[in-house]
Amino acid sequence: MHRYTLFNLETLTLELPTSLVNKYNLKVEGNLEAAQTLVFAHGFGTDQTSWRFVKEAFSENYRLVLYDNIGGGKSDPNAFSPIKYQELNTYASDLLEIVNVLNLKSVVLVAHSVSSMIGILAAIRNPAAFSKLILVGASPRYLNDEDYEGGFSRDDLDVLFKSMTANYYAWASGFSSVAMRNYEKPELGKEFASTLSELQPNVALSVAKVIFQSDCRLALPTLKNNVLIIQMKNDVAVPEAVGRYLHTHIEHSKLLEIDVEGHFPQLSAPDLLSVAIESFLNEQN
Repeated sequence: MHRYTLFNLETLTLELPTSLVNKYNLKVEGNLEAAQTLVFAHGFGTDQTSWRFVKEAFSENYRLVLYDNIGGGKSDPNAFSPIKYQELNTYASDLLEIVNVLNLKSVVLVAHSVSSMIGILAAIRNPAAFSKLILVGASPRYLNDEDYEGGFSRDDLDVLFKSMTANYYAWASGFSSVAMRNYEKPELGKEFASTLSELQPNVALSVAKVIFQSDCRLALPTLKNNVLIIQMKNDVAVPEAVGRYLHTHIEHSKLLEIDVEGHFPQLSAPDLLSVAIESFLNEQN
């Protein structure tokens, strides 16, 4: 028999199976009576706690939905399978499952890193589920290609995967500092290193290979939702050229290049990121 957790959504009582809460570490917070829902989706090596500073700016006026991607955070470790999760569309199915179970329509997705592409794939499959997408540090392809700068060569990826295999925890410590930048705030790099180190090394390697070898470029022109692309400077994972590429290939998109170092503005510059999000939320379609 299923157990249920009760949430009051739009004055209706929703019976949410506890199994789903346990699967994704699903949380519904903020103003449960609000008309608009924000769904926060995290990137590789982090979890929903990475949004803790940003979400506070929206807790009074928006319903907030947070979850952990399978394979990360406090999601059910038994739910991960390297065979099942060998493509980003599986994660998109997870996102759509959450939206459908909560019976949500026209949500705003605030997605970081790989969850940006997951969100795009989900929105293409069910456009009515999303009103707007806010993509932070997004990349449709990390591997360089002819006339495309993704930021990584095949040799770069080979070295990355070999380093993860040889000594995962040493790799996590080094990579976290470079990805976070903000060297004057070493605690941020240490936080990312901590969440990376909580992943099972074999799971982390499997997920990293899926992410860094993915190519979602052909999907971009089919996205019809309104999109804000937030691009950071000196992002080791996503060169500035990638943000411009996304803007060129997503029809209803706006590009905002922010003066923030590193890949994690939700941690290093949450106030600036919150203002950017709020401004886009208030724009008329």
